[in-house]
Amino acid sequence: MSTTIAIIGRPNVGKSTLFNRLAGKRLAIVHDIAGVTRDRKEADVAWGSLRFTLIDTAGFDEAAPETLTGRMRAQTEAAIKAADLCLLLIDARAGVTPLDEYFAQVLRRHARKTLLIANKCEGRAGKAGVYEAYRLGLGDPIAVSAEHGDGIADLYQALRGIVGAEAEAEEVGAPEEEGEAERPAGPLRIAVIGRPNVGKSTLINRLIGEERLLTGPEAGITRDAIRVPWQWRDHAVALYDTAGMRRRARVRESLEKLSVSDALNAIRFAEVAVLLIDAREPFEKQDLQLADLVEREGRALVIAVNKWDLAADKKALRKELEEEAGRLLPQLRGVRLVPVSALKGTGLQALMAAVVEAAEVWNRRVPTAALNRWLADAVEAHPPPAVAGRRIRLRYMTQAKARPPTFVLFSQRAKALPVAYRRYLVNALRPAFDLPGTPIRLSLRTGKNPYAEAGG
Repeated sequence: MSTTIAIIGRPNVGKSTLFNRLAGKRLAIVHDIAGVTRDRKEADVAWGSLRFTLIDTAGFDEAAPETLTGRMRAQTEAAIKAADLCLLLIDARAGVTPLDEYFAQVLRRHARKTLLIANKCEGRAGKAGVYEAYRLGLGDPIAVSAEHGDGIADLYQALRGIVGAEAEAEEVGAPEEEGEAERPAGPLRIAVIGRPNVGKSTLINRLIGEERLLTGPEAGITRDAIRVPWQWRDHAVALYDTAGMRRRARVRESLEKLSVSDALNAIRFAEVAVLLIDAREPFEKQDLQLADLVEREGRALVIAVNKWDLAADKKALRKELEEEAGRLLPQLRGVRLVPVSALKGTGLQALMAAVVEAAEVWNRRVPTAALNRWLADAVEAHPPPAVAGRRIRLRYMTQAKARPPTFVLFSQRAKALPVAYRRYLVNALRPAFDLPGTPIRLSLRTGKNPYAEAGG
């Protein structure tokens, strides 16, 4: 079992900055506004000889359980209970506050082990706060600057003394995560995307069977892209909850821009994107733009129609939506459309089956011989047009790679082939080789069949 370390503290003491520093990259959003982090965010950290799971948490604050702040607090309490070690972070420049003292009491009561970290110790301003931290009764504070990296070596030595033996014992197996096959070893990466308040976090909670992500009636609760490991049947899965994305013209605040940027990175890193749309307002302009973004990034797509339980004539609505998808998303012809209810938990098995199928299509390879037999039939059925009085000859075709399926077509006059004819070839490839709903790339190259004179 991997060691789990949770970073705990009141709002705006630098928890996300320390999280990013220890993770070695910018995973959590950092902003001057207090309370940016809301959900628990996890990262698998390889730091020197140490291997552990790190959890960034929301700032702990007093609030009624039904409020957003109260629900954020519940997420932090869950992280404390799940952690093997807690890092209590205080702001050395502000000194010890009553909320820091309350934290110390909570951690003494619930946490197995605790390290006290005095952050923002660069320069002289934080020295008094370091000495003051002794009265929390959690041992010697470790003075650090998460932003500048000061004192991080001292933190490493302290962690090594607590979790080093277990972490180093697991290090031998770490490189096995890498894979050299076409489909790399590791979990299937799925990004759940959509407009704000469409039910993305609720959907993931229902899939995994626990209240892992913060949900509620407020729009825009999710800010960071949150990775949730999961096992579906015999498939290891990494689900990514993302911030709701509005039209670019409406995104003005710097914090929302960071959230949208995080969501875009999640799409680029994913293998399959699940676009969640509202059955009551399907295929809004932003839904179509998100689907087009997934296609341009070359990721597989599945459309989940949420709040299906509220639909009156389900059969008629499904037929209408499938027709709309074909008309509005011709670049993803055949994309799977799955009705679900995140609130009721219906349609989830069908959704996951569609996601796994979409990933298989996205990874599919077509034999070169079959591809060229198909090309000959496609050209015979619909020959390329003559350009400047000369017929364009298509000589040879091969698949260069998968993820997404990418094909290379050789022709003496490749640049002269009209866009409409390229579209014809792509649309004909889908049914011929069972490639529905996945991006298809077609690259044209000038040249002869590379195998025409083989052995000559």
